Amino acid sequence: MKTAMLTAAMVLAMPALALAADKCADATDQATMNACADAAFKQSDKTLNALYRQIEARLKDDANTKKLLVQAQQAWVKFRDAECSFRTSASAGGTVAPMLISICLDGLTQSRVQDFESYLKCQEGDLSCPVPAAN
Repeated sequence: MKTAMLTAAMVLAMPALALAADKCADATDQATMNACADAAFKQSDKTLNALYRQIEARLKDDANTKKLLVQAQQAWVKFRDAECSFRTSASAGGTVAPMLISICLDGLTQSRVQDFESYLKCQEGDLSCPVPAAN
C-alpha cells in the first residue's frame, strides 16, 4: 500500500519537477539561478540527512561509534561551510555569491552522500568500515 501511494505521489510530482528543471535549465536571470542552485543543494542535503539517519539506525547498539559519527558530521559541516566561504570569497557581496555558495555546498554535500552510501554498503566482516552491514 505504501509503495502504491509513493508511486502515485511521484507520478503526480513529475510535472512539477519537470517544470522546475526546465525553469532552471533556461534560467537567464541571477535570482532564478540563485534559487535553482539553492534548490539543488537542499535536495542533496535532504538525501544526506536520510542517509545519516540510516547510518545512525545501524549504529543504535554501538554508542561509542555513534558518538564518533556525530562528531565527524559536526566537524564535516563546519569544514564544508568554511571551505565554501573560502572558495567563494572573491564574489562576496555580489549577486552571484549565493549561487556560487550553493553550488559549492551542493558539490561537497554530494561527495559526502557518496561517502555515506559506501558506508551503507559495507560487507560483513569489513574491519575498514565503521558501519555494520544491514541485517
